[in-house]
Amino acid sequence: MVRRFLPALVAVLLSGCSSVSYYGQLASGQWQLLRAREPVAQVIADPSRPPLLREHLAQSQKARTFASEHLHLPDNQSYRLYADIGRPYVVWNVFATQEFSLSPETHCFPIAGCVAYRGYYNQGAARGEAALLKQRGMDVSIGGVEAYSTLGWFNDPIMNSMMNWGDERLATLIFHELAHQRFYVKDDTEFNESFASFVEQEGTRQWRAARGLAPLSNATLQQRDQFIRLILDTRKRLEALYAKPLAADVMRQAKAAQFERLRSDYRQLRDSQWGGDKRYDAWINQPMNNARLLPFGLYDRWVPAFAALFAQEGGDWVKFYAAVEKMGGLPVEQRRTALKQLEGVEL
Repeated sequence: MVRRFLPALVAVLLSGCSSVSYYGQLASGQWQLLRAREPVAQVIADPSRPPLLREHLAQSQKARTFASEHLHLPDNQSYRLYADIGRPYVVWNVFATQEFSLSPETHCFPIAGCVAYRGYYNQGAARGEAALLKQRGMDVSIGGVEAYSTLGWFNDPIMNSMMNWGDERLATLIFHELAHQRFYVKDDTEFNESFASFVEQEGTRQWRAARGLAPLSNATLQQRDQFIRLILDTRKRLEALYAKPLAADVMRQAKAAQFERLRSDYRQLRDSQWGGDKRYDAWINQPMNNARLLPFGLYDRWVPAFAALFAQEGGDWVKFYAAVEKMGGLPVEQRRTALKQLEGVEL
């Protein structure tokens, strides 16, 4: 009975799109992922499996237990299962905006609500969608996704796509995706992703401390924060620009100038304060458009506000989640006002 109705259920949960082909690839992709799952404990105990895989999975289960016992994240079978999906990313998200806007093209699903991207299990399909959007004159960006949450509807597995950057990165992904299971607001991607990003960052800090590891260096954290700030500042300048009544050709030139300023500001920061560290060079040197800036606005916009809220609740995870749930129940404008007020709190 479950197998019979699962593809339709997946499509209802994750889709709502009128395109039959898109609807079908969502159902098929999720169904293949669920079929590939196997218990992590079984993989670890199997001597025929690669030793490095077994070791990574063993370490992941320590982080998984920490997530529930110390971060008070859901205690279920998610991330106690493993799936080799045979590709580097589980899905490819297509982000799109109008040429002179930073508002994402949203796609609405019955349960997940409206989100600021469209996901494809096949990279070629994602590229095809991006090409069609570009033909319409839109700014488009494609991003590979290591993991996603089904918001507790299924037991989400650890996938091989989550294991490319070491044990700590795998732990952060588990914390992030379980945060989505812990609390999720329909139709507010900025709130949801910023909340999960904060849980990921603070959870990782506590996970390192629990293992007796030194905190990430101030230089590393400062570089990350400064880079994000450059992007967010660029977004603000572009938003102000797009609000002006300018002719399209004039607006286009001013837009290009803002992206050149971003690159210039980055290089100055890199060379004057980072000792020439080029960790973000590959990103900054790619072709730039509005859509490439979208994830920063979505995943990082309210992280400082959630950090302030966590401090306000005395670093108590249970009280913090209760406060997040209360805020999530507010009408959207009141919610954003509350987040802006928290942004101004000194930590």
